[in-house]
Amino acid sequence: MELLRLMALAMLASQPTVAGGVETVGNSSVGIIEFSVGKFQYFQLNRPFPEEAILPHIFTNATFVIFQIHSQYQNTTISFSKTRLPNTSGTGTDKGLVFILRPEQSMCFCYLETLDAEPVQNVAIPLSYSERDPIPGGCNLEFDLDIDPNIYLEYDFFETTIKFAPANLGYARGTDPPPCDTRMGKDSRWRLQYDVYQYFLPENDLTEEGLLKHLQRMAEVPQVTASAIKVVTLTANDKTSVSFSSLRGQGVIYNVIVWDPFLNTSAAYVPVHTYACSFEAMEGNCSSLGRVSTKVFFTLFALLGLFICFFGHRFWKTELFFIGFIFMGFFFYILITRLTLIKYDVRLILTAVMGSVGGTFLVAAWWRFGILTLCMLCVGLVLGFLISSVTFFTPLGNLTVFRNDGVFWVTFSCIAIVIPVVFMGCLRMLNILTCGFIGSYSIVLAVNSYLYSSLSYITLNVLKRALNTDFHRAFTNVPFQTNDFIILAVWGMLAVSGITLQIRRERGQPFFPPHPYKLWKRERERRVTNILDPSYHVRPLRERLYSRFTQIGELFRKEQPAGERTPLLL
Repeated sequence: MELLRLMALAMLASQPTVAGGVETVGNSSVGIIEFSVGKFQYFQLNRPFPEEAILPHIFTNATFVIFQIHSQYQNTTISFSKTRLPNTSGTGTDKGLVFILRPEQSMCFCYLETLDAEPVQNVAIPLSYSERDPIPGGCNLEFDLDIDPNIYLEYDFFETTIKFAPANLGYARGTDPPPCDTRMGKDSRWRLQYDVYQYFLPENDLTEEGLLKHLQRMAEVPQVTASAIKVVTLTANDKTSVSFSSLRGQGVIYNVIVWDPFLNTSAAYVPVHTYACSFEAMEGNCSSLGRVSTKVFFTLFALLGLFICFFGHRFWKTELFFIGFIFMGFFFYILITRLTLIKYDVRLILTAVMGSVGGTFLVAAWWRFGILTLCMLCVGLVLGFLISSVTFFTPLGNLTVFRNDGVFWVTFSCIAIVIPVVFMGCLRMLNILTCGFIGSYSIVLAVNSYLYSSLSYITLNVLKRALNTDFHRAFTNVPFQTNDFIILAVWGMLAVSGITLQIRRERGQPFFPPHPYKLWKRERERRVTNILDPSYHVRPLRERLYSRFTQIGELFRKEQPAGERTPLLL
């Protein structure tokens, strides 16, 4: 085996240098795969067959090489040696190693393998840098590798967090690396800056080919700066950790560019990706975005919302039930989620029950007391909640000042309260606007149960912040692609159509229906005093019910035979 390896190396050393482009199949011989600097190369790993990766023809002006491999969701291991050790290897879907080159060195070796039972499709990206470029992860004190260019990603339902090791200044071959923490001047690593970039894959694209293709746009510095969105810039004094809102089912690639402002040079870390979900989970995996309970809940909610969008003002009590359902359901869901560990499906059922109770209570309060101002305050606050949520859905929500929970919630509440105050002089218009916008937005939430849509995060981000005390540190960027433009157009069309229809239909009609309890009381008094009213002669309800039950009982009574039962008297 060693003889074959030496022969393979001799053959590789005699081949001309190749750089750039994409190669789809690696040349392999007896477990050896050849890679080229700057070339994106696809290859496949199998469990019983670890491979030895060879990177020949490294340029003489290069001082270090970052060799990285990527897969969609199956873990692969890249190691300096055949024996996997924590400080010489990395395992995951996006992993890389830094090779510090010795003088005259023109070839690197590493070992690739997978423990997954299924074959794993990978893309390898070897990149070289000069002595003026900073070294990603060169001052690592937190993770296992001595020099760690990897970005470590963790996610849950609320947020996705990336962490990385600080970089060091570049240095020539054969020289000692600059010290990391002995001094903090302009000639040390403390002058370095870190730009964090975010790149969204096409919506609803869960294919392996799509991911590996887009990863190539996030590996090299020029492509990253041209294709991705720069989210934040960190200095050497900042914590090397950034949080983002988790977008379940949406592919996102993150990378960090370390920049030396003194030399105007930069280098890229190893990009990392996530879908904020599991491909291998039996239930709730990436392929099935919504649970059955979620689909049923929001489908029924959308049907009621669609009715409210076009007929809410005419059917005033139905609208009040809809508003009360939203009020009670929202706050009750936050309460039971923060205080209990009940499963999601049970929480959703309880939320539906309590929302119905809240809607019924608001309708009953209007029927008995008829306080229009109180009902319209609830209606206006729901519209204000949506408008405030839209405000913080824009880039305004990522401002540093709103990372403080106190500032955020005070500002959010003020925007929500301003809406009913502004429209207090024209309550009918406020009610029609609420019907149009809130009713049509329920369609957006229902669509998100079946198909990913960024517009659902208008309110979902607010819910996340109310449920999770750490969500204030998360950036809430979302993609806005073709599906979102279509859904936004449908939302706007429904809202404008519903508002226009109700304004035209209610022209010349009373602003609001009269007080139901007063009408009922007046009608009852009229029936008592007006003897000519046919309803005056209607028996009380108790007597009518007793008579009805008596008639029903007669149906089950045995029929008596006709004729004489006693003997005739003589």
